[in-house]
Amino acid sequence: MLHTLSQLRSGELAGISQLKLSENLSTFPLEILTLADSLEILDLSHNALSSLPDELAQMTKLKIIFASQNKFEHLPEVLGQLPNLEMVGFKSNQIKQVAEHSLPAQLRWLILTDNLIETLPNSLGERPRLQKLALAGNQLTHLPQTLAKADNLELVRISANKLTKCPEQLLNLPNLAWFAFAGNPFTTVNSEADAEVKSVPELSSSSYTLENVLGQGASGVISKAHWNTPQPQFPEDIAVKVFKGEITSDGYPQDELQACLQVGYHPNLVESVAQVNEENYLALVMTLIPENYRNLGLPPCFKSCTRDTFSQSFSLPITLISHIVNQMRDVFTHLHNNQVCHGDLYAHNTLFDSQGNIIFGDFGAATSYQMLTPSQQEKVRKIENKALNHFIDDLLSICAEQDKTSEAFNRLQKQVIPNEI
Repeated sequence: MLHTLSQLRSGELAGISQLKLSENLSTFPLEILTLADSLEILDLSHNALSSLPDELAQMTKLKIIFASQNKFEHLPEVLGQLPNLEMVGFKSNQIKQVAEHSLPAQLRWLILTDNLIETLPNSLGERPRLQKLALAGNQLTHLPQTLAKADNLELVRISANKLTKCPEQLLNLPNLAWFAFAGNPFTTVNSEADAEVKSVPELSSSSYTLENVLGQGASGVISKAHWNTPQPQFPEDIAVKVFKGEITSDGYPQDELQACLQVGYHPNLVESVAQVNEENYLALVMTLIPENYRNLGLPPCFKSCTRDTFSQSFSLPITLISHIVNQMRDVFTHLHNNQVCHGDLYAHNTLFDSQGNIIFGDFGAATSYQMLTPSQQEKVRKIENKALNHFIDDLLSICAEQDKTSEAFNRLQKQVIPNEI
């Protein structure tokens, strides 16, 4: 819910735990400090702020702060003084500097996507609760070696930076499961390797007309579409993903397109049939998914952080879960046989029908990794295998109660647990 400055000044918002202000603010309203006894979530995104006052340290109950799309050039050091602050989101600013003392001690989730950061402080690896790190779209040339100590780190986005070497300190992390790293100098492949990438025909955007929007994510909008003239070489029922031109939370749209094409056909993947590559317009034409498919899960929330969530009453019989797991394992093998790390292997990126047949998609965080050494490739595969195990574990959590004592349930559970250690 969006609040107003006049509400804040009148005292109407006394005692609230969440505050969201977007009024093109250029200075921090000090009236916010009157909420120090109750405020846990502060959202100041879409303003014109460039600094936060030292008095913000009084907000001792604050757990989450968002200040995306403002004018910050450095991450405010006062954040490091907030004892309960866990989530910091300063996406799409002009941040160049992140000081050693600007990172709060309880930090779990740091979002600095789409800034101008060249280096990060060593203190980043000294935040033991850190689980989620979003750094895509910066100017990073290296990462702190201290990240080797970030044992609880589970999700990392470092795509679209200037990293010249694969950050080895991340590859050995015990809990890293979701890893996106495309669009860096170290992931650039030579033209000979490029030529080997599977491709699909190029079409003009005038060959189809977009209809209703089916869904959208960080990297683009998917719409139902129809051909303007008969196209016998392509499916009749199609959807088109039009990529957003700018940087996304996962990286560059061009890298997503390449990963999609490199993976090629698999019966449980969204099928790409054509591409459009015009000036300021990049799109992927796909086979339309039948209407009887629905989302298997919901995205993570603040509490679950990196893990999928599900509707409260949602459950599945173990027979369906086993069928879904077998298909996802096959998809996993196919992806890595084609040297692509999906980076976002989740139930919320999976569609399923009443028989448990799945279609897996959303390659926004995917990375082609054929340029890595054999040892690095094996580590990337092990990282994504942890995501696969979490996927299975999450599905077991919504298993129908009567099936939780079944042999099939126990067998799946035993397969997950050894890999979690």
